[in-house]
Amino acid sequence: MSPPFDSALPDYDDLPREAGLPSSWSVWGDGDARFFGCLNLLTPERTARAANLVREGRVFPLNWSMGLPDPPLFGRAPFRHEVTGGASSTSHDDVLHGWNTQSSSQWDGFRHIRSHVTAGTGHYGGVDDDEHGVHHWARRGIAGRAVLADIGRWRAAVGRPVRCDDADPIEPTEILECLEHQGTVLETGDVLLVRFGWIDWYEAQSAATRRTIAEVSALRTPGFRSGEQLARTLWNLHISAIGCDNPAVEVWPPGASTSPEHEAEVRADRTRMHEIFTHTILLPLLGLPLGEMWNLDPLAMHCAITGRYECFFTSAPLNLPAGVASPPNALAIV
Repeated sequence: MSPPFDSALPDYDDLPREAGLPSSWSVWGDGDARFFGCLNLLTPERTARAANLVREGRVFPLNWSMGLPDPPLFGRAPFRHEVTGGASSTSHDDVLHGWNTQSSSQWDGFRHIRSHVTAGTGHYGGVDDDEHGVHHWARRGIAGRAVLADIGRWRAAVGRPVRCDDADPIEPTEILECLEHQGTVLETGDVLLVRFGWIDWYEAQSAATRRTIAEVSALRTPGFRSGEQLARTLWNLHISAIGCDNPAVEVWPPGASTSPEHEAEVRADRTRMHEIFTHTILLPLLGLPLGEMWNLDPLAMHCAITGRYECFFTSAPLNLPAGVASPPNALAIV
Protein backbone atom coordinates (compact mmCIF):
# COMPACT_ATOMS: atom_id res chain seq x y z
CA MET A 1 0.00 0.00 0.00
CA SER A 2 1.73 3.17 -1.20
CA PRO A 3 1.15 6.44 0.67
CA PRO A 4 -0.07 9.41 -1.42
CA PHE A 5 3.22 11.24 -1.51
CA ASP A 6 3.37 14.98 -2.14
CA SER A 7 4.72 15.32 -5.66
CA ALA A 8 6.15 18.72 -4.77
CA LEU A 9 8.69 17.10 -2.47
CA PRO A 10 11.73 15.46 -4.05
CA ASP A 11 12.53 11.83 -3.37
CA TYR A 12 15.49 11.20 -1.09
CA ASP A 13 17.89 10.47 -3.93
CA ASP A 14 16.83 13.66 -5.74
CA LEU A 15 17.44 15.98 -2.79
CA PRO A 16 20.15 18.65 -3.02
CA ARG A 17 23.44 17.55 -1.53
CA GLU A 18 25.47 18.82 1.39
CA ALA A 19 28.96 17.37 1.42
CA GLY A 20 27.75 14.50 -0.75
CA LEU A 21 24.70 13.51 1.30
CA PRO A 22 21.04 14.31 0.56
CA SER A 23 19.83 17.34 2.50
CA SER A 24 16.54 19.20 2.84
CA TRP A 25 18.17 22.47 3.88
CA SER A 26 16.97 24.32 0.77
CA VAL A 27 13.61 22.54 0.36
CA TRP A 28 11.54 24.80 2.61
CA GLY A 29 12.79 28.21 1.55
CA ASP A 30 14.50 30.86 3.63
CA GLY A 31 13.77 32.53 6.95
CA ASP A 32 12.32 30.73 9.95
CA ALA A 33 11.64 27.56 7.94
CA ARG A 34 15.19 26.41 8.73
CA PHE A 35 14.23 26.03 12.41
CA PHE A 36 11.41 23.57 11.64
CA GLY A 37 12.62 21.16 8.96
CA CYS A 38 9.92 18.59 8.24
CA LEU A 39 7.58 20.30 10.70
CA ASN A 40 7.03 22.79 7.88
CA LEU A 41 4.68 20.14 6.45
CA LEU A 42 2.24 20.77 9.32
CA THR A 43 0.37 23.52 7.51
CA PRO A 44 -2.76 25.15 8.95
CA GLU A 45 -4.82 23.35 6.32
CA ARG A 46 -3.48 19.93 7.38
CA THR A 47 -4.00 20.73 11.04
CA ALA A 48 -7.59 21.80 10.40
CA ARG A 49 -8.34 18.57 8.51
CA ALA A 50 -6.77 16.51 11.28
CA ALA A 51 -9.09 18.04 13.87
CA ASN A 52 -11.95 16.26 12.11
CA LEU A 53 -10.47 12.93 13.22
CA VAL A 54 -11.80 13.42 16.76
CA ARG A 55 -14.87 11.18 17.05
CA GLU A 56 -14.88 9.73 20.56
CA GLY A 57 -13.13 12.52 22.45
CA ARG A 58 -10.80 10.03 24.14
CA VAL A 59 -7.39 11.45 25.02
CA PHE A 60 -4.20 9.39 25.22
CA PRO A 61 -1.23 11.21 26.83
CA LEU A 62 2.00 9.92 25.30
CA ASN A 63 4.52 11.07 27.94
CA TRP A 64 5.97 8.25 30.03
CA SER A 65 6.57 8.86 33.74
CA MET A 66 9.39 11.37 34.19
CA GLY A 67 10.93 8.90 36.65
CA LEU A 68 11.36 6.18 34.01
CA PRO A 69 13.56 4.60 32.92
CA ASP A 70 15.12 4.20 36.35
CA PRO A 71 18.08 4.46 36.32
CA PRO A 72 18.22 6.67 33.22
CA LEU A 73 19.88 5.28 30.11
CA PHE A 74 22.94 6.43 28.13
CA GLY A 75 24.84 7.46 31.27
CA ARG A 76 22.44 10.27 32.07
CA ALA A 77 22.21 11.11 35.76
CA PRO A 78 18.93 10.77 37.67
CA PHE A 79 17.30 13.98 38.85
CA ARG A 80 16.15 14.77 42.36
CA HIS A 81 12.67 16.14 42.94
CA GLU A 82 12.49 18.61 45.83
CA VAL A 83 9.14 19.88 47.09
CA THR A 84 9.70 23.12 48.98
CA GLY A 85 7.96 24.03 52.23
CA GLY A 86 6.80 21.84 55.08
CA ALA A 87 3.62 20.03 56.03
CA SER A 88 2.08 23.21 57.45
CA SER A 89 3.23 25.55 54.67
CA THR A 90 0.65 27.55 52.75
CA SER A 91 2.21 26.50 49.45
CA HIS A 92 4.74 24.15 47.86
CA ASP A 93 6.99 24.53 44.85
CA ASP A 94 8.73 21.89 42.74
CA VAL A 95 12.49 22.07 42.24
CA LEU A 96 14.15 19.58 39.90
CA HIS A 97 17.84 19.14 40.60
CA GLY A 98 19.99 17.83 37.78
CA TRP A 99 17.08 17.14 35.45
CA ASN A 100 18.06 16.03 31.94
CA THR A 101 15.36 16.79 29.36
CA GLN A 102 16.23 13.50 27.62
CA SER A 103 15.99 11.22 30.66
CA SER A 104 12.49 10.04 29.70
CA SER A 105 10.01 10.70 26.85
CA GLN A 106 11.60 13.28 24.57
CA TRP A 107 11.84 15.13 21.32
CA ASP A 108 15.37 15.27 19.96
CA GLY A 109 15.75 18.87 18.83
CA PHE A 110 18.06 20.08 16.10
CA ARG A 111 20.79 21.03 18.60
CA HIS A 112 21.06 17.43 19.77
CA ILE A 113 23.05 15.96 16.87
CA ARG A 114 25.38 17.54 14.36
CA SER A 115 26.72 16.22 11.07
CA HIS A 116 30.42 15.53 10.73
CA VAL A 117 30.37 16.02 6.96
CA THR A 118 28.85 19.48 6.52
CA ALA A 119 30.64 22.79 6.82
CA GLY A 120 30.18 25.15 9.74
CA THR A 121 28.40 23.98 12.88
CA GLY A 122 26.95 20.91 11.20
CA HIS A 123 23.48 21.60 12.61
CA TYR A 124 20.32 21.61 10.53
CA GLY A 125 20.11 24.29 7.86
CA GLY A 126 23.62 25.48 8.61
CA VAL A 127 22.18 27.39 11.57
CA ASP A 128 24.57 28.33 14.36
CA ASP A 129 24.44 25.95 17.28
CA ASP A 130 22.99 28.38 19.81
CA GLU A 131 20.40 29.75 17.36
CA HIS A 132 18.60 26.43 17.24
CA GLY A 133 16.37 25.42 20.12
CA VAL A 134 13.11 23.70 21.00
CA HIS A 135 11.68 27.12 21.80
CA HIS A 136 11.08 27.57 18.06
CA TRP A 137 8.85 24.48 18.04
CA ALA A 138 7.18 25.50 21.30
CA ARG A 139 6.21 28.94 20.01
CA ARG A 140 4.68 27.43 16.89
CA GLY A 141 3.17 24.29 18.45
CA ILE A 142 2.89 20.87 16.82
CA ALA A 143 -0.54 19.64 15.77
CA GLY A 144 -1.84 17.46 12.98
CA ARG A 145 -2.73 13.95 11.92
CA ALA A 146 -0.81 11.05 13.46
CA VAL A 147 -0.76 7.43 12.39
CA LEU A 148 0.36 4.52 14.55
CA ALA A 149 2.39 1.67 13.10
CA ASP A 150 2.17 -1.04 15.77
CA ILE A 151 5.17 -3.02 14.63
CA GLY A 152 5.38 -4.90 17.92
CA ARG A 153 1.83 -6.27 17.67
CA TRP A 154 2.13 -6.95 13.93
CA ARG A 155 5.44 -8.80 14.27
CA ALA A 156 3.98 -10.95 17.05
CA ALA A 157 0.94 -11.74 14.87
CA VAL A 158 3.10 -12.98 11.98
CA GLY A 159 5.33 -15.09 14.24
CA ARG A 160 8.36 -12.78 14.38
CA PRO A 161 8.06 -11.03 17.75
CA VAL A 162 10.40 -8.09 18.38
CA ARG A 163 13.20 -9.08 20.76
CA CYS A 164 13.03 -6.20 23.21
CA ASP A 165 15.95 -7.47 25.28
CA ASP A 166 18.40 -7.33 22.38
CA ALA A 167 19.63 -5.16 19.51
CA ASP A 168 16.98 -6.52 17.14
CA PRO A 169 17.16 -4.60 13.83
CA ILE A 170 13.79 -3.90 12.19
CA GLU A 171 14.02 -3.22 8.48
CA PRO A 172 12.74 0.24 7.47
CA THR A 173 10.52 -1.40 4.83
CA GLU A 174 8.59 -3.08 7.66
CA ILE A 175 6.89 0.25 8.33
CA LEU A 176 4.92 -0.10 5.10
CA GLU A 177 4.34 -3.82 5.66
CA CYS A 178 2.88 -3.07 9.07
CA LEU A 179 0.71 -0.24 7.76
CA GLU A 180 -0.60 -2.46 4.97
CA HIS A 181 -1.42 -5.19 7.48
CA GLN A 182 -3.37 -2.60 9.50
CA GLY A 183 -5.09 -1.16 6.43
CA THR A 184 -3.61 2.25 7.26
CA VAL A 185 -2.44 4.89 4.78
CA LEU A 186 0.07 7.61 5.59
CA GLU A 187 -0.52 11.10 4.26
CA THR A 188 1.99 13.86 3.65
CA GLY A 189 2.75 15.75 6.84
CA ASP A 190 1.62 13.00 9.22
CA VAL A 191 3.37 12.34 12.51
CA LEU A 192 4.36 8.68 12.40
CA LEU A 193 4.07 6.88 15.75
CA VAL A 194 5.90 3.55 15.98
CA ARG A 195 5.37 1.04 18.75
CA PHE A 196 7.95 -1.73 19.09
CA GLY A 197 6.70 -2.82 22.51
CA TRP A 198 9.86 -1.77 24.36
CA ILE A 199 8.18 0.23 27.14
CA ASP A 200 5.76 -2.60 27.87
CA TRP A 201 8.79 -4.92 28.10
CA TYR A 202 10.78 -2.51 30.27
CA GLU A 203 8.00 -2.04 32.81
CA ALA A 204 7.92 -5.83 33.33
CA GLN A 205 11.63 -6.01 34.20
CA SER A 206 13.10 -6.34 37.68
CA ALA A 207 15.06 -3.57 39.37
CA ALA A 208 18.23 -5.61 38.85
CA THR A 209 17.65 -5.87 35.09
CA ARG A 210 16.91 -2.15 34.89
CA ARG A 211 20.18 -1.37 36.66
CA THR A 212 22.07 -3.64 34.29
CA ILE A 213 20.76 -2.11 31.08
CA ALA A 214 21.39 1.39 32.44
CA GLU A 215 25.10 0.62 31.98
CA VAL A 216 26.03 2.12 28.61
CA SER A 217 28.06 -0.93 27.62
CA ALA A 218 25.15 -3.28 28.40
CA LEU A 219 22.26 -1.44 26.72
CA ARG A 220 20.91 -3.28 23.68
CA THR A 221 17.50 -2.32 22.30
CA PRO A 222 15.47 -3.01 19.18
CA GLY A 223 14.90 -0.35 16.56
CA PHE A 224 15.18 0.36 12.88
CA ARG A 225 18.27 -0.92 11.13
CA SER A 226 20.70 1.98 10.92
CA GLY A 227 22.01 3.26 7.63
CA GLU A 228 21.06 5.39 4.68
CA GLN A 229 18.14 3.12 3.77
CA LEU A 230 16.42 4.22 6.99
CA ALA A 231 16.92 7.88 6.05
CA ARG A 232 15.67 7.20 2.52
CA THR A 233 12.55 5.39 3.73
CA LEU A 234 11.56 7.96 6.34
CA TRP A 235 12.12 10.92 4.02
CA ASN A 236 10.17 9.31 1.19
CA LEU A 237 7.21 8.80 3.53
CA HIS A 238 7.10 12.63 3.70
CA ILE A 239 6.18 12.62 7.38
CA SER A 240 6.59 15.68 9.58
CA ALA A 241 8.09 13.78 12.54
CA ILE A 242 8.44 10.31 14.04
CA GLY A 243 7.80 9.27 17.64
CA CYS A 244 8.77 5.79 18.88
CA ASP A 245 8.54 3.88 22.14
CA ASN A 246 12.15 2.66 22.10
CA PRO A 247 15.18 4.61 23.36
CA ALA A 248 16.77 5.61 20.04
CA VAL A 249 14.32 5.13 17.12
CA GLU A 250 17.07 3.06 15.48
CA VAL A 251 18.63 -0.09 16.87
CA TRP A 252 21.09 0.37 19.74
CA PRO A 253 24.06 0.33 20.05
CA PRO A 254 25.29 1.97 16.84
CA GLY A 255 26.89 -0.68 14.70
CA ALA A 256 24.76 -3.48 16.11
CA SER A 257 23.14 -4.13 12.74
CA THR A 258 26.36 -4.35 10.74
CA SER A 259 29.59 -6.32 10.78
CA PRO A 260 32.34 -5.60 13.36
CA GLU A 261 34.71 -4.78 10.50
CA HIS A 262 32.35 -2.18 9.03
CA GLU A 263 31.70 -0.67 12.44
CA ALA A 264 35.43 -0.33 13.10
CA GLU A 265 35.97 1.41 9.75
CA VAL A 266 33.20 3.91 10.45
CA ARG A 267 34.35 4.66 13.98
CA ALA A 268 37.78 5.46 12.57
CA ASP A 269 36.26 8.02 10.20
CA ARG A 270 33.51 10.21 11.69
CA THR A 271 32.47 11.47 8.26
CA ARG A 272 30.97 7.99 7.78
CA MET A 273 29.09 7.97 11.12
CA HIS A 274 25.75 8.08 9.29
CA GLU A 275 26.39 4.52 8.10
CA ILE A 276 25.86 3.15 11.63
CA PHE A 277 24.05 6.03 13.38
CA THR A 278 21.29 7.50 11.22
CA HIS A 279 20.60 10.30 13.71
CA THR A 280 23.46 12.09 11.93
CA ILE A 281 21.36 12.27 8.74
CA LEU A 282 17.84 12.47 10.11
CA LEU A 283 18.34 15.46 12.40
CA PRO A 284 21.08 17.66 10.89
CA LEU A 285 20.51 16.94 7.18
CA LEU A 286 16.84 16.01 6.74
CA GLY A 287 15.39 18.00 9.65
CA LEU A 288 13.19 15.15 10.89
CA PRO A 289 12.28 15.50 14.60
CA LEU A 290 12.83 12.24 16.49
CA GLY A 291 10.66 11.22 19.42
CA GLU A 292 11.96 8.55 21.79
CA MET A 293 10.57 6.56 24.73
CA TRP A 294 6.97 7.60 24.14
CA ASN A 295 4.32 5.62 25.98
CA LEU A 296 2.24 4.32 23.09
CA ASP A 297 0.81 1.18 24.74
CA PRO A 298 -2.65 2.51 25.78
CA LEU A 299 -3.15 4.14 22.37
CA ALA A 300 -2.01 0.96 20.61
CA MET A 301 -4.46 -1.17 22.58
CA HIS A 302 -7.31 1.15 21.61
CA CYS A 303 -6.22 1.05 17.96
CA ALA A 304 -6.09 -2.76 18.01
CA ILE A 305 -9.61 -2.95 19.45
CA THR A 306 -11.17 -0.39 17.10
CA GLY A 307 -9.09 -1.11 13.99
CA ARG A 308 -8.53 2.64 13.60
CA TYR A 309 -4.91 3.78 13.67
CA GLU A 310 -5.22 7.51 13.00
CA CYS A 311 -5.76 10.34 15.47
CA PHE A 312 -5.49 14.06 16.06
CA PHE A 313 -2.07 14.75 17.55
CA THR A 314 -0.76 17.69 19.56
CA SER A 315 2.60 18.38 21.18
CA ALA A 316 3.74 21.36 23.23
CA PRO A 317 7.53 21.22 23.73
CA LEU A 318 9.13 23.27 26.47
CA ASN A 319 9.54 26.93 25.60
CA LEU A 320 13.19 26.63 26.59
CA PRO A 321 15.37 29.16 24.71
CA ALA A 322 18.12 27.32 22.82
CA GLY A 323 16.92 24.02 24.33
CA VAL A 324 18.45 20.83 22.98
CA ALA A 325 15.47 18.58 23.68
CA SER A 326 12.12 18.46 25.43
CA PRO A 327 9.48 16.13 26.77
CA PRO A 328 6.89 15.95 23.97
CA ASN A 329 3.87 16.78 26.15
CA ALA A 330 2.02 14.96 23.41
CA LEU A 331 -1.63 13.94 23.20
CA ALA A 332 -3.35 11.58 20.79
CA ILE A 333 -7.08 12.34 20.56
CA VAL A 334 -9.43 9.91 18.85
